[in-house]
Amino acid sequence: MKAILINKDDNGYSAALSDVDENDLPEGDVTVQVDYSTLNYKDSLAITGSSPVVRNFPMVPGIDLSGTVTDSSNAGYSVGDKVVLNGWGVGEVHWGGLAQKARLNGDWLVPLPDTFTPKQAMGIGTAGYTAMLCVMALEDHGVTPDKGEILVTGAAGGVGSVAISLLAKLGYTVVASTGRASEADYLKGLGASDLIDRNDLSEAGRPMAKERWAGAVDAVGSHTLANICASLKYGGTVAACGLAQGFDLPATVMPFILRGVTLAGVDSVNCPRPRRIEAWNRLAKDLDISHIETMMTEINLGDAIAVASDQMAGKTRGRVVVNVNA
Repeated sequence: MKAILINKDDNGYSAALSDVDENDLPEGDVTVQVDYSTLNYKDSLAITGSSPVVRNFPMVPGIDLSGTVTDSSNAGYSVGDKVVLNGWGVGEVHWGGLAQKARLNGDWLVPLPDTFTPKQAMGIGTAGYTAMLCVMALEDHGVTPDKGEILVTGAAGGVGSVAISLLAKLGYTVVASTGRASEADYLKGLGASDLIDRNDLSEAGRPMAKERWAGAVDAVGSHTLANICASLKYGGTVAACGLAQGFDLPATVMPFILRGVTLAGVDSVNCPRPRRIEAWNRLAKDLDISHIETMMTEINLGDAIAVASDQMAGKTRGRVVVNVNA
């Protein structure tokens, strides 16, 4: 089978499109014929070696996959079932989706909703599933459309794109934060009512700022997240799911104790299976399917290494879907 294989040895760190013996697949109780995978920021970190994402070598990256079960000893799945996988350390400690086959723990899988094709499912992928978890977190904390504007940072990325589409369809007024003014038409097409420059949030700010946001979805972290917390309305919530700017949080406790705001952490990697299934079922109901094509760029498996460098340089937008069989 074909796979992107990452190695680290005396010759250094490398990623290459390789021929891999299927017998080398890791242990698992379900084997999947992969139709599509994706290229997420974490995958690009792994492929380029920009961060120590990969824990074991050799490693097949790819934190997402969709495909068809070809062998199963797991009671929950039968041959022919369509499935999706997101996270669980796949592509980091267990071979992932940037390959034509995968052998996995069946408990990591989610049945593919009938609403989506395998390609559309990867047009959503971990980024879109994470966006849905963020929206659910805002809802859990009482952030409703009538409360005011919702800020989405990293708006032209995968999480941001899906979050905008979801929130707009659910009736929220969405403001997109981006460093790419050229993406204005794209973001407004997804449902953003207005745009702000990411530089407005990316520098050190005041501990407390003027109240503006009823809620936010943040994939950036660092000063951006601190400034969001400082400008949330009383009782507002920010769902934090990323650290593109940094993993630090140079903030104070003042917004939390003076305005009663909530910082809701959203984890997609080890999220419990019932919550995952709920998120995918919500995506099937609440995501405008016509937007998936707008967000999606399809590449072949052999293109993944070059596009990973582009993604690290901020040159991609939305969702990069990988046809592993082309």
